[in-house]
Amino acid sequence: MQKEFPETDEPVWILGRQHHLNTDKSKLLLDISARLWFTYRRKFSPIGGTGPSSDAGWGCMLRCGQMMLAQALICRHLGRDWQWEKHKKQPEEYHRILRCFLDRKDCCYSIHQMAQMGVGEGKSIGEWFGPNTVAQVLKKLALFDEWNSLAVYVSMDNTVVIEDIKKMCWSPAQSSSVAHSSAHLHRSALGPNKNTAGLCPGWKPLLLIIPLRLGINHINPVYIDAFKECFKMPQSLGALGGKPNNAYYFIGFLGNELIYLDPHTTQSFVDSEENGTVDDKSFHCQQAPHRMKIMNLDPSVALGFFCKEECDFDNWCSLVQKEILKQQSLRMFELVQKHPPHWPPFIPPSKPEVTTTGAELIESTDKLFELEEEFEILSV
Repeated sequence: MQKEFPETDEPVWILGRQHHLNTDKSKLLLDISARLWFTYRRKFSPIGGTGPSSDAGWGCMLRCGQMMLAQALICRHLGRDWQWEKHKKQPEEYHRILRCFLDRKDCCYSIHQMAQMGVGEGKSIGEWFGPNTVAQVLKKLALFDEWNSLAVYVSMDNTVVIEDIKKMCWSPAQSSSVAHSSAHLHRSALGPNKNTAGLCPGWKPLLLIIPLRLGINHINPVYIDAFKECFKMPQSLGALGGKPNNAYYFIGFLGNELIYLDPHTTQSFVDSEENGTVDDKSFHCQQAPHRMKIMNLDPSVALGFFCKEECDFDNWCSLVQKEILKQQSLRMFELVQKHPPHWPPFIPPSKPEVTTTGAELIESTDKLFELEEEFEILSV
């Protein structure tokens, strides 16, 4: 049961934006309803041809992963401040983003593709995923998605390696030391927070996912302030998590309560219309948002961040140093400059050599297992 927001002077943070209930509650509710909301669906074509035609009861973490990725794509194509309003005509990019997630086997981030890619992560179709498995699946599916052209980095051992991310996000044409040094000199001259978008045309937009364990059976209170800080960062995509076998997409907080989108509603399958638009009313939650006490959170979570340009990533690193790593005690995660020498070499993921348009992807699990050997080097 959703509760209305209380009367309070405390700010509400939603994905890097601050709202004040006393002065702009309607703006806050618009910001929340603009997020793409993916829920259980029924009556779609059977997964794998013979599998389930609904994900009710098992697909909640997959839906949360879709929501986090969709937020990254909104930021990439429309910007963080884009708003959705019912009956208002939306740009073509919006409908194109939505089509990536429709429940069809030929949509690149559909429940079909995610469930089948999960087989390579040891998950049967219809089995519940954890946050790390969803992150691995998104990383692999993004290799086939040429339109959005995202670099997906999933951190390993609670450690984000700056050198590896820079190697992955610079396309080969732009990663020569001369081009990189030149852009770096310009950035140094302009200062760390100046927009240098025009100087780094080869940077691939970054989706950064950090799977974490913030305690044993319950979240350790020592992590709470740092966890909340992440929702204040302009790069924030929120967090995947929830309770055991009950996943939610966390998009912000008020005081010691987290605000989340809940995928546990079963709606009918929606397809795109002949002109490519999608009837999108069921993809935006227009009720009062759900909240839960942060101490009730399961300790297994995954944080998400989006950095469209290299300067966004540099700014994120500065914020992490300042807000997350300032605690000398238990750190939520580590940020290091160089690839740890005892780790296997970092090889930026590349699209496997299969014939695909980026839409049909992998039809059968036989093909999937053939690919898995190439993927394993990259898996976290």
